[in-house]
Amino acid sequence: MIVFIKLSQFEINVFTAGFLRFFLGLLIISPYILKTKFNVFKTNNLKIHLLRSSLNFPAMYLAFASFTLVPLEKLSALHFVVPLFVTVLAVIFLKEKIYLYRISALVIGFIGMLIILRPGYIDITLGVQMVLISSLIWSVVIILTKQLTKEDNAITILAYQYVFMSIFSFIVVLFFWQTPSYLTLIYTFFAAICGTVFHISLNHAYKLVDVTVTQPFSFLGLIVASIYGYFLFSEKPDILTWVGGVVVFIGVLIITIRELQLKKNITTKYLNINS
Repeated sequence: MIVFIKLSQFEINVFTAGFLRFFLGLLIISPYILKTKFNVFKTNNLKIHLLRSSLNFPAMYLAFASFTLVPLEKLSALHFVVPLFVTVLAVIFLKEKIYLYRISALVIGFIGMLIILRPGYIDITLGVQMVLISSLIWSVVIILTKQLTKEDNAITILAYQYVFMSIFSFIVVLFFWQTPSYLTLIYTFFAAICGTVFHISLNHAYKLVDVTVTQPFSFLGLIVASIYGYFLFSEKPDILTWVGGVVVFIGVLIITIRELQLKKNITTKYLNINS
């Protein structure tokens, strides 16, 4: 999805790309919505759905805009901070207890982030700031998603997200619309497909196994992002970004392994998204 959104933004702005990604995504899932005769929208949590999408909205624009400013491998490495952000937020908002291994993992993750960013040696660019703020907001969205899964299934959550995001982005794009070429429209269509498949696959993965089991596989994103960046966008690998990404990943892995050992992990308890 990131690759297709990045390709589309060679011609259109982030507001147009964001609208097309979610509007086309809504069209993709519309046959299912019609098949259920709109029963998929039955919920007792409309306000939470609205709040979730309201936060997802700026997170999307910040993330999409950063795609053109930050190399793909650095985007992927910085994205490893999400599980660490979620841990902190769960302690604050969900009253989770903080243990020594969690503190250790957070410290290691923070050190890894400093290696990636290298403050004082290189400028912390606007793109990096966008990634970090987007990741923080997305972590809050994850917390809200878990609250919704207590009563609503994954498709209901997805449907409300796509409807609200399409409405919000449509209002904004009215002022910034740029007509895409057929090729760019294809890029955004495939971005919508990838994004939709991503959400559905992730939700079903969380249904089949503990979320912590899936965390180590997120490291594959750094490898794939580096390959895409090198061959598609001529982005040269940054060895310190890899070092920092590995260090952050070790922090995430500590939480993963220890929580699985205790059978009492924070992500299974609060972030397991059931269909």
